[in-house]
Amino acid sequence: MTRPHFPTPPTGAHVNRIRSLAIPLAVTLAAAGLTALASGTAQAADVNVVRNGGFESGLANWTCTSGSGAVVSSPVFAGAGALKATPAGQDNARCSQVVTVKPGSTYTLSEQVNGSYVYLGATGTGTQDVSTWTPGTGGGFQKLSTTFTTGPSTTQVTVYTHGWYGQPGFVVDEFSVFGPDGGGGTDPSPTIPGAPAGSAVSGQSSSGLTLSWNTVSGATGYYVYQDGVRVQTVTSGTSAQITGLAASTTYSFQVSAYNAAGEGAKGAAVPGTTTGGGGNPNPAVPKHAVTGYWQNFDNGATVQKISDVSAQYDIIAVSFADATSTPGGITFNLDSAGLGGYTVPQFKADIAAKKAAGKSVILSIGGEKGTISVNDSASATNLANSAYALMQEYGFTGIDIDLENGLNPTYMTQALRALAAKAGPSLVLTMAPQTIDMQSTQGGYFKTALAVKDILTVVNMQYYNSGAMLGCDGKVYSQGSVDFLTALACIQLEGGLDPSQVGIGVPASPSGAGSGYVSPAIVNNALDCLARGTACGSFKPSKTYPGLRGAMTWSTNWDAKAGSAWSNAVGPKVHGLP
Repeated sequence: MTRPHFPTPPTGAHVNRIRSLAIPLAVTLAAAGLTALASGTAQAADVNVVRNGGFESGLANWTCTSGSGAVVSSPVFAGAGALKATPAGQDNARCSQVVTVKPGSTYTLSEQVNGSYVYLGATGTGTQDVSTWTPGTGGGFQKLSTTFTTGPSTTQVTVYTHGWYGQPGFVVDEFSVFGPDGGGGTDPSPTIPGAPAGSAVSGQSSSGLTLSWNTVSGATGYYVYQDGVRVQTVTSGTSAQITGLAASTTYSFQVSAYNAAGEGAKGAAVPGTTTGGGGNPNPAVPKHAVTGYWQNFDNGATVQKISDVSAQYDIIAVSFADATSTPGGITFNLDSAGLGGYTVPQFKADIAAKKAAGKSVILSIGGEKGTISVNDSASATNLANSAYALMQEYGFTGIDIDLENGLNPTYMTQALRALAAKAGPSLVLTMAPQTIDMQSTQGGYFKTALAVKDILTVVNMQYYNSGAMLGCDGKVYSQGSVDFLTALACIQLEGGLDPSQVGIGVPASPSGAGSGYVSPAIVNNALDCLARGTACGSFKPSKTYPGLRGAMTWSTNWDAKAGSAWSNAVGPKVHGLP
């Protein structure tokens, strides 16, 4: 099918052309002297003439083409809301607002953006319309800014932001147009809300409880603190379900309110004690385990609730955590709308039920489009703290590291050890590196796995989307064969990982990956070859590894789409290993 033609984003040769224009522009500015520089500087009397620039009031005052815009609670740069707009087809997701301006005046137009190829501009200025853009190559928010001057009779200007054709959605926050007051009014400045009162605990169980409080005037959301650590953000209602707690244990809870002006004082601390309960709240992973990734989105595979996941799966990796504006920090946003109205309370209850059935439910960090980066001690601490808070909030038993753009072994190790210190010995820690990441013990992923070997549950390398690779015997093997699975697993088994920390990761169906799908029969042959020395191809390892942990698949949803053929075949094989 022929793809529709769209303009090409300004990269490559286009970037060179833009750079070449910068030289005469710099000469012009230099000739103009300090006057040109001063013209774009907001003065003390300037105001923000745009309305609802922080998107705290939904899309009020804004118009987005083809219904492309929506307000989200994460990621945000400030406050409780931000604009997320998604280009589709021939629509570039343009969101605009008409602002009232003063004739013959200079205004500074800016926004915080998170995403690729995001544009900012103004039309109808009465002089020269302006625009600027960012390729969005880095993770997180970055500021985009330009200036414009109104004509001698201009009283209204249209300001806008948009993305680019064929690119993913982008997020905008803190949109502002600073300059002289044109008489159209401005948003009233919010005041920091007061401390919540009436906090109370109810509905205790052995692993959770319900915390409630009174409404605070002017608040757009609330933060919940457990023993002094923020564990939840509540944007709707005045209650929170606290899960993942230890039995017969007393905790201290506080609540604060926030809005665009900032966070208010915490309310009075209230204690909450869980009931007694037998058993480990985080069940142990079995000797031989099947891991499946569960999709928190609809991409054509079967939409599932956690309760729908086949009982063949011992570890369910919820995909994926979302990055925050804090380096290393993560959050999780259940796609309730995309999952047919699946609510957060249902999600939490389903996790608790799976745990009661002896399963582990963990949160996967990364994925193909994941932007989490841990490159220093501060971001390592942020990852550990935010991951632990999500474990407390949702009842996750651990995390999965699925960063496909590399990682820093020093600081990732620091983060994982800090998390293990918080979560204790029942932490489930898995990894899903790409094939190339585990070719050598000198690679960042391999180094990290060896550095946390004492707390590592399993590495389920992705034996797909990789082409040909070297096996442990130095020979080249092509994906899609039993030799590819066994000869590459051998690298990890002989490179320092325990057999119990090695699993075979494959797609559940041809739709689950771009390449590298193998039938369940080939997966089972590879398991027999490694664990028993039978059913091998041309490569046969020099010894057997009966302690091999098992297998992983992307995803439980694609497996369900294919009639659970993968889990019904591979699950019994894994569970029947010696």
